[in-house]
Amino acid sequence: MQRGTFQLMKSVNKSIILNKIRQSEPISRAQIAKETELTPPTVSSIVKELMGQGIVRESNLGVSQGGRKPTMLLINRDAFHVIGVDAGPESIACILTDLSGKVLDQSASSIKTPITNEQFISIIKENIHTIMQGSAANPDTIMGIGVGMHGVVDVETGTALIAPNLNLRNVPIKVELEKEFNLMVKVENDARTMALGESWFGGHDDVDSMVAVNFGRGVGAGVVIKGKLYHGAQDLAGELGHMTIDINGEICECGNRGCLQTFATGDAIVGRARQEIRDIPDDLTAEEIFCRAQAGNHAYSNVLTETGKIIGVGLTNLIHLVNPGKIVLGGGVMKSEKYLLPAIKQTIDQRALTPDAKRTEVAVTKLGGDSTLLGAVSLLLIELFAPV
Repeated sequence: MQRGTFQLMKSVNKSIILNKIRQSEPISRAQIAKETELTPPTVSSIVKELMGQGIVRESNLGVSQGGRKPTMLLINRDAFHVIGVDAGPESIACILTDLSGKVLDQSASSIKTPITNEQFISIIKENIHTIMQGSAANPDTIMGIGVGMHGVVDVETGTALIAPNLNLRNVPIKVELEKEFNLMVKVENDARTMALGESWFGGHDDVDSMVAVNFGRGVGAGVVIKGKLYHGAQDLAGELGHMTIDINGEICECGNRGCLQTFATGDAIVGRARQEIRDIPDDLTAEEIFCRAQAGNHAYSNVLTETGKIIGVGLTNLIHLVNPGKIVLGGGVMKSEKYLLPAIKQTIDQRALTPDAKRTEVAVTKLGGDSTLLGAVSLLLIELFAPV
């Protein structure tokens, strides 16, 4: 399979078989046919083609069910590679992985503002070049580049329309990276990218629908249904941070009052602490608030608990609207999970409309800061493994 041309092998049946092998390996041809309801000849023919392309390999014989021992199939995870990029707002991080998401190499650079579109793209390119030149992986095995980008993204063109924290507009990420590296490039909003990373690598295989919410300098969310991102009619799905919580609240950066983002970011938590606690230092941070709460200062733990209640209101609204099987929370703010999560769950329990809604699972990510990077990798993997 030539570099960057894996999409040419795309078909519904191939993707179904690839995904079944990925999820259930090692698995026999007969079991694939049984579980996918494809005919055995179809499975055998496609598996033969996939093995010829190097993406599937055979393993040791399986357990006999009364006849010959079946030959088991595995994804050839080392045969191809993907580059994932987490772009902004404070740094550019880049990883190279195999098809299982195993990180083989990584690179990162900080971002200094003010910065131009050209400088921003140049930093991304430098990190990708560093990865490609420093890795033992054959460049011809790299299938593409996925980018999780801060701000509003036009997914079709791969353009960052607005990156508010960097004060950038209309950054042609896809065009520039495809021209530089001659690879397929997928660009997505970072919160949605995080959601896809959670869906693929976070251990949530038992749910058909989930929402991942990132609480950091902003509040963003991604909705994943049956393994695919949901964008909405005008590409606004997931803008949970701009859900109105208090119509008389503070003015948000979007211009509206009382958005969830004005309550649940790190800066918002610091601002609330300044309003409620006397004699606090000028350089107070959300991390310091957590440390003081840990040290037994109830004034600071109360600020975090109150934040959890407000987030719980927003998530209750989300449950009533989308009714996801699971909600996964991430971002720097969730490092205060000890105080936030109990308040979030208690608020949902008090406010959710039905007993089933009250049981919606809410958990903090286990991927830590890697969820967006792994999601960027997933932007390419979904092209390969998910049915068209």
